[in-house]
Amino acid sequence: MISKSFSAALSGVDAKIITVETDIAHGLHCFNIVGLPDKSVGESKDRINAALKNSGFHYPKSTNQKITVNLAPASLKKEGSSYDLPIAVGYLIASGQINADVSAALLAGELALNGEIRPIRGTLAIAEAAQTHGFKTIIIPADNFSEAKLISGITIIPVKNLTECVEYLTLGKIPEYLETPCLETGTLNIDEYDFAYIKGQEQAKRALEIAAAGGHNILMSGPPGSGKTMLAQSFVSILPRLSEKEMIETAKIHSIAGELEDGALTALKRPFRAPHHSASHIALIGGGKEAGPGEITLAHNGVLFLDEFPEFQRNVIEALRQPMENGKIVVSRAAGSFSYPAKFILVATKNPCPCGWYRSDQRECVCAMTQIINYQKKISGPIADRIDIHIEAQKVNYEKLASPDEEARSAAIRKRVESARTVQEKRFQKEKSAHINARMSPRQIKAYCPLDKESQKTLKNAVESLKLSARAYHKIIKIARTIADLEESENIVFNHIAEAIQYQPRN
Repeated sequence: MISKSFSAALSGVDAKIITVETDIAHGLHCFNIVGLPDKSVGESKDRINAALKNSGFHYPKSTNQKITVNLAPASLKKEGSSYDLPIAVGYLIASGQINADVSAALLAGELALNGEIRPIRGTLAIAEAAQTHGFKTIIIPADNFSEAKLISGITIIPVKNLTECVEYLTLGKIPEYLETPCLETGTLNIDEYDFAYIKGQEQAKRALEIAAAGGHNILMSGPPGSGKTMLAQSFVSILPRLSEKEMIETAKIHSIAGELEDGALTALKRPFRAPHHSASHIALIGGGKEAGPGEITLAHNGVLFLDEFPEFQRNVIEALRQPMENGKIVVSRAAGSFSYPAKFILVATKNPCPCGWYRSDQRECVCAMTQIINYQKKISGPIADRIDIHIEAQKVNYEKLASPDEEARSAAIRKRVESARTVQEKRFQKEKSAHINARMSPRQIKAYCPLDKESQKTLKNAVESLKLSARAYHKIIKIARTIADLEESENIVFNHIAEAIQYQPRN
């Protein structure tokens, strides 16, 4: 007898539907799984045997029979333990132990030896694929229920063990805890870092507000202890709240990476990724044996913070070119090519020299000029050109540090940022390639950023005197557009261009 059930395989940040075919024939005992399974899928035979036995069912090894399980399409490599549940259910149907119609259900889950169902990675992507392909029901581990509930339009059945799964399929018995209220998505935790705790640094905070409003990359330089790291850590607190679409995108990526430990809770706030400067090329970009997502993808819809930017390996820094330009990264391996989203805001910091005190009035620099030059050369021109805003963080004096808290809180700044983002959403509602100012194309710059004669003259003088590239010319206009949006100005005027020019690097 042949049975057919359905599951899903992760491919990049998406999932593809897998048909699980089970055939039982007479003969000496044999249990084969075909369809390009990896070792973890092959090991599922032993988990299924033990789980069925300990759940009170007849198990494959109890009788002489030839069992063949085919995971189709056979051309797609199958990885992980999520096929345990659909294979076990397929065996129960094929062996006549249960009578159930699973043609409209998708199953995924790892079986423990006692029949319990353990959580899996990528549940959100699997639920999304099931909803897209018209499945009415998805049966998943109970521990993955909260993240799967982010997908609407499909019935989610969370089960704790194999017995509960069978009871639902045969008797329609729904687990009692299915009606547990799902996570409230309208609240945010109080941020540990807030702009109100940062004394001074008005220019740097202004630059960060512009970066948040327009999605601009930013590089902060300054001596040690000037507050660069705290400014960067506080930056996420002024970013606008995630939209529903962004929330699902973010949660799906972290679910696939196995980092959605608290259910959907992690998706409530924008990601803040801060890899160490010793991180490898693969750790940052993604790849490895299974071509998994890297830090830039985990920072999608959030912030990628690279502290001590020049200390990263040169090939790691240069690998940021494509994602900074296109908002995605293509990872090519022997198993295939995978495209991962990488629309992040880069916040990087650096010292002016290896010791950190070059041109400082606080201490004397002990670096040789060759050391300083080599250090500054670690950030190449093409990378620096892709960073919209360059700012210097100044040392804060004691009087400012000891003064009472009078700084604007992040919540107040976030309101201005969200207002500016709302203006951009309306502006780009008919566009596909850009939804924030930082990602405008030359055509969109021409359409949405007209300059008056005074602004054009100022920009021309800046381009000629600073010897700016065409990319720098465009990013000045983008920054000016963001400044105008923050000031609720429909047109870009002279002072917007003048301020945007100040954020360009000085050689």
